[in-house]
Amino acid sequence: MTLTSSYELCRRLNARHGRSYYLATLLLPAWKRPHVHALYGFARYADEVVDSFTMTDDRAAALDGLADRLAEALAGGSVDDPVLPAFAHTVRSFGIDRADIECFLRSMRTDLTVSRYTTYDDLLRYMEGSAAVIGTMMLPVLEPLPGMADRARGPARELGLAFQLTNFLRDVAEDLARGRVYLPLADLDRFEVSVADLGDPHPTPALRRLLAFEIERARGHYRLALEGVELLTPSSRPCVLAAYELYGGILDRIEAARHDVLGTRATVPRRRRLTVFARHLLAASVADRAERRAVVQVP
Repeated sequence: MTLTSSYELCRRLNARHGRSYYLATLLLPAWKRPHVHALYGFARYADEVVDSFTMTDDRAAALDGLADRLAEALAGGSVDDPVLPAFAHTVRSFGIDRADIECFLRSMRTDLTVSRYTTYDDLLRYMEGSAAVIGTMMLPVLEPLPGMADRARGPARELGLAFQLTNFLRDVAEDLARGRVYLPLADLDRFEVSVADLGDPHPTPALRRLLAFEIERARGHYRLALEGVELLTPSSRPCVLAAYELYGGILDRIEAARHDVLGTRATVPRRRRLTVFARHLLAASVADRAERRAVVQVP
């Protein structure tokens, strides 16, 4: 697997499995896109080890093997792996914190043994590795403004949390099919919802109230994340804003379906996705051209 083909595979993974996210990446300058795809591809690759319905191999051993190959790739070695050459190249190119990668892999291992979370704080500790660090790994590629990297970390983490909590609310039925419940059990108790209710194709009034509560919690993360957009270089802002709108739109679709996430999967319609993309395209083009013109003249 050459570096070029590894980056192309990551791009295809993003296009196939993250349609809204992939569309938003098209608003980035061309040189940034492969690195975003590499980060997505690695996360998707690891996630598939723990989430695949068809995988019959030892998942813990598969994760250990991935971690071993990753260590070799990050050390500059050649590995027999389709995704890691691109991911390792991106990590080295941007100085991405290795501790974030380790934290992410720990959360993936957690999915092999933990299927319930008692409180939201417990869930947040899991999402620290599965979501928050994805935001901080992405941050160097998106380029904070000079001197703003530390300030931008918090909002980047919040955006990762917002996106994942949105996924949890959309995928309640799918996660239950894997034996997992990502809605905190304390919240289920508070709204008098049982785990069995999550498997009923017809949501109860109590479950609808619970989902409305969780949607507002997710929107709290979105609001905190929005503060970080102006801390990024202008050419990255349209991409982040588009992703923000498209993922937030999933919550709108859940509400429009009267919080029915059991009988149908909430998706943002293609027309809506294209409208959001078109609205941000001009700003992306203007910012890209401005940054190209701001070239230091060689004496």
